[in-house]
Amino acid sequence: MRVIGRMLFVAMIALASLGAMSEQHTEQPASDKEIRIGNVMPYSGPLSEFGAIGQAEAAYFDMINARGGINGRKIRFITRDDNSDPAAALEQTRNLVEKEDVHLMFGSFGTPGNLAARWYLNEKKIPQLFVASGDEQLSQAQTFPWTMGWQPPFRSEGRIYANYIQAYYPRKKIVVLWQNDEFGRTLYRGIQEGLGDLNRHVLVDIAFDIGDEHLEGHVSVLKRADADIFVFLGVPSTASKVIKLAASLNWHPVFIVNDASASIANAMAPAGLENSAGVISAAFLKDPSDPAWKDDPAMKDWFAFMDKFYQVESANNSAALYGYAAAEALTQVLKQCGDDLSHENIMRQAASLKNYKPSVALPSIRMNTSPNNYLPIKQMRLVQFDGRSWQPFGDVIETAFTEGANR
Repeated sequence: MRVIGRMLFVAMIALASLGAMSEQHTEQPASDKEIRIGNVMPYSGPLSEFGAIGQAEAAYFDMINARGGINGRKIRFITRDDNSDPAAALEQTRNLVEKEDVHLMFGSFGTPGNLAARWYLNEKKIPQLFVASGDEQLSQAQTFPWTMGWQPPFRSEGRIYANYIQAYYPRKKIVVLWQNDEFGRTLYRGIQEGLGDLNRHVLVDIAFDIGDEHLEGHVSVLKRADADIFVFLGVPSTASKVIKLAASLNWHPVFIVNDASASIANAMAPAGLENSAGVISAAFLKDPSDPAWKDDPAMKDWFAFMDKFYQVESANNSAALYGYAAAEALTQVLKQCGDDLSHENIMRQAASLKNYKPSVALPSIRMNTSPNNYLPIKQMRLVQFDGRSWQPFGDVIETAFTEGANR
């Protein structure tokens, strides 16, 4: 059975003025003494919980500017709201390029918005760097040489979960609850590809929309299937509700959630730590709400940064940590650029990272790029939540990441 709701992202419509929903981090005049960076985020709309990525990036560049900038230049980070609308993302990107004269677009969120802007930016030869999406379409070095991903591909992440099921539960029954958008579909496609013949053990899969009012019914249907493994693919706020609903039905399957939802503060704790014990995921960044990292020097730097530059009630937001790590990686690229901030040199430096380690990445996770490899991070670790902390198991996984870089 498949329950399909309305599409989260609609086809691109005629572009409209979006000034009322735009926001800029800074507005000082452009000059040769600055590096102008454009960014588009869902500060409003159904995916607004990921707006913390852009806010953390803005705060990170404030910190860089307070330290003197990069190669003598200050960062002017201009971040705008697209309301989770790909048409809005394209219009905002055009404005940033044509009115703000940005050197590059960086870290814009979501697959539909980045795909909508990709043709335009490649035609203009404007770097579209470290997009906040794991879709391999945004890492096609030969076809779109001005667009580069950052995080591990969603499809490969899905294969990791499939490989785990094959290794540990090859004869067990499976149900899947997946977010009905490109993000959820791509993750689920990776699982299906990885399971191969074992797809016959998937008894039920249900697609849900952001803001779905029928989660309780969905979970009840899945429970009645009498499955052993429950795979959830979606955002943290929904993951927490689903974990809690399963527990309320006295249903305790092997629970797998995708990396974006594997946050103690944003998913496990709201669901109840006892309810969440045993949840399995794959990760490449540290969880700021995990007590295992309380004495880690890089995480101490993170909390100091949050206290001084990004003053919010909680420093445990995993989306914010993602933004911090991505901004740190871009800072490395811009340092490598020296005095040459031409579009060509920015892409050249982005495509020449060698074993670069974001400070808040898990041990052994590295970034490597080349002109033929636009998948910077290709490693993850399987982790299991023990009710307090994420416990890694197995080796660093690279074997699932075999495609997508050279097209």
